[in-house]
Formats: sequence, structure tokens, C-alpha cells
Amino acid sequence: MRYEFAPMEGITGYVYRNAHHQFYKGIDRYFTPFITPNQTRKFTSREMNDVLPEHNQGIVIIPQILTNKAEDFLWASEKLRDLGYEEVNLNLGCPSGTVVTKKRGSGFLAFPVALNAFLEEVCDGIDRLGMKISVKTRVGKDSPEEWEELLEIYSRYPLSELIVHPRIQTDFYRNHPNLDAYEMAVEKTQSNPIPLTYNGDLFSVQDFEKLIERFPNTESVMMGRGLLTNPALAEQIAGMQEDHGGREAESIGNRQSDPRSLESLEKENGEKFKCDEKKRLREFHDALLAGYGEAIPGDRNVLFKMKELWFYFGQAFENDEKALKQIRKAVKMDVYRDAVAKIFSECELKNPPRFQ
Repeated sequence: MRYEFAPMEGITGYVYRNAHHQFYKGIDRYFTPFITPNQTRKFTSREMNDVLPEHNQGIVIIPQILTNKAEDFLWASEKLRDLGYEEVNLNLGCPSGTVVTKKRGSGFLAFPVALNAFLEEVCDGIDRLGMKISVKTRVGKDSPEEWEELLEIYSRYPLSELIVHPRIQTDFYRNHPNLDAYEMAVEKTQSNPIPLTYNGDLFSVQDFEKLIERFPNTESVMMGRGLLTNPALAEQIAGMQEDHGGREAESIGNRQSDPRSLESLEKENGEKFKCDEKKRLREFHDALLAGYGEAIPGDRNVLFKMKELWFYFGQAFENDEKALKQIRKAVKMDVYRDAVAKIFSECELKNPPRFQ
């Protein structure tokens, strides 16, 4: 199984990716927030900083590109190749209104003829560059009825990966993922073997198990909001938390000789697990705060970035509303630090944390 971290605009830049990789295991590939090439033929400083090899040491990065112009996509791909990248990803999933009105992201899905022409030119150019292209897509702009035609278009091209978020653009992130639409992709790729990745509402181990129960041949998943709330989610799915698993197995194996009950042993292990995870989450938070302090000028801008992350971190704790309110209101760094210390010292971590 391959685990991928979804690109989240404004959040999962290189500071976040490096800190996550330092403290958590399990992610095989990180996708960058989208690059938007234009006629200036120049990356913004933010875009360049995000893809510089020296800012992404030791982790596998797939740059994502957002455009509906083949020449712009190929220009950006060539520049990324010159930086050492061998694969790029096309964003056909972003549901933002400002993106969609420009016929980009999931807005491009409403124009299948233009999309087909785009992919034909881009795939030819990518091949000449010696690179690979993957696609992250929704299943339609306004209706899932669009999905069959879109799948037919994708099947014509040598995509390295098709990442399917089974919602339409107008869903944004409401409603449940359309698993029937995803099943159509699974069936289509059996005869035309495009590597398929599932993306959408994987917020817990149980969510993953339900997906695998219906699609047992799944080989790759991408997670976003679930990982932002519970950075250890990929570890938990992959069964990589060896220390916790080992303690639990030992407790069960020795239950006959240990005078304590199995219930009390499991409770003890659970409390130790929560304590360990809270400590790691605090270290992760502090690394992010330090990283943003180095990368972003001014405490106000750093606080804005951290408050954005607390939309997700905050869902990991029990009874944290008062402390979260203090975080949201903080305009000075010392006030923010005090509020963070309060939430870590006084609020229990959910076991496991889960995005709601």
C-alpha cells in the first residue's frame, strides 16, 4: 500500500512537509500545493521556495500544477525537471470558485473536448521532456454523469497515476464521496491499467478499513484533512506504531500471569499511548512554529499560519473550546504560546484524533 499526502493550499508547504516527515512515518509521497504558471514565465518566490530541492531533502515530492494551457503546463514542467523532478501532477480537483471561473481545477472538467486536447499536447510534451504526469481529479463539474466521459478521456493517455476524489465540484467538501463513481474507475482501469489512487474522507483507520472492504485491490490512497487533524494517521493505518502495538501484544500475551485485568492493562496502554502522542504532537507543533518563524517575516504572519493549522489540530483534543478561543484571539506571540501551553497541559488528546 502506498500512502500519499494531499496538497492543501496555504498549509502543506515545505515547512509543514519537513516537520511532518521529521516526526511521523508512513507517507511515501508528498504533493505540493499547486503552482500556477502564467505568461510571465516565472515562478513566484513562494512557489520557488516550495519546490527548491534544498527545502525538500530526504522526502519524495510531486509538484502539482494548476492551469488549462498546455504551453504553460509544459513550461512549468521543464523548469521543474531542471530542478531534478521527474514527475508532475495536474490539478483537476480544486473546487474553489476563483479557480473554477477561470476554467481551471475542477472547472476544467466541464470542457471535455478542451481537456482532451490539453492532455494530448501535454502528454506528448511530457514524454519529450522525459518526465511522467499524474492527474488528481474530481468526478465531474456539476453532475457525476460527466464521469464516464472523463474516464474515457483519461484512459487514452499514459498517466502515471489517476488520483480520484469522488465528489463533483459543486459538492466542495460536502456530502459523502461517491463510491459508485469510484467503482466505475476501478472497473475501467482493470482493462486499461492506469495506477489508481483513492482520495476522500479518510479520517480514521475505520474509514480506511471500510474502503478496503469494498475495494480490496486498492494499492494507493491519498489523505489530506485526516492527516492534518491526526498527523499519525498513516502510521496507524499501516500498523507502524510498533511501540504501542508491542505493549498491547505483550499485555494480552501475559494476561494469565498478570494479576491485573485485561481491561485495566488496555486502559493503561491507552493512557500511555495518548501521553506519548500528545508529547509528539507538541514537538511537531513547536517545530512548525520555529520553521514558520524562519520562513515568514513578522509574528503576525506566523500567527495567521498557525491559527489556520489549529482548525485541524483543535479537533484532536477534548474540551478545548476555551483554549482554542484564546488561540484565535491571540495577536501577540506570547499570548499565543500561553494558549497553546494551556491546551496541551489541560486538554486530553482524543484516541484517536479524527477530523469531524
